[in-house]
Amino acid sequence: MPLPFDPKTIGPVDVATILFEGNDFNGDVIPALQDLVDSGTVRILDFAWIRKDADGTATITEASDPEVVDAFATLAGGQSELLAEEDLDFIAEGLEPNSSAMVVVWENSWTSRFAVAVRESHGHLTAFERIPHDAVMNVIAALEQE
Repeated sequence: MPLPFDPKTIGPVDVATILFEGNDFNGDVIPALQDLVDSGTVRILDFAWIRKDADGTATITEASDPEVVDAFATLAGGQSELLAEEDLDFIAEGLEPNSSAMVVVWENSWTSRFAVAVRESHGHLTAFERIPHDAVMNVIAALEQE
């Protein structure tokens, strides 16, 4: 299967697993994610939804599955199937009963030009860390108290 992107020009890629308590996913995150796609900030490379019922039965739905392909067609734009079935099974095993998770792989397309320039200059990333939101908020609160 041909990739829906040129690997030589791809920017940094992240995978995120977002946990939702309960199985009452209302879909509000999809338009927000679509806004990121429409603005060129990210490009969705793969996407899956995992639902674990109260009895512990897990169901994995990928964006390429026939029953949801239309709903996610504009969001995903072309699947690369980067999420392995084993990875999704592992995530499903870790979910608590009566919960769900969205797993999304995205290219940070906003930085692809810079990433290509770094690679063409024989540079490479040696460290990267995302600072959790709670940590940032704690630092801001401490600064405000000074």
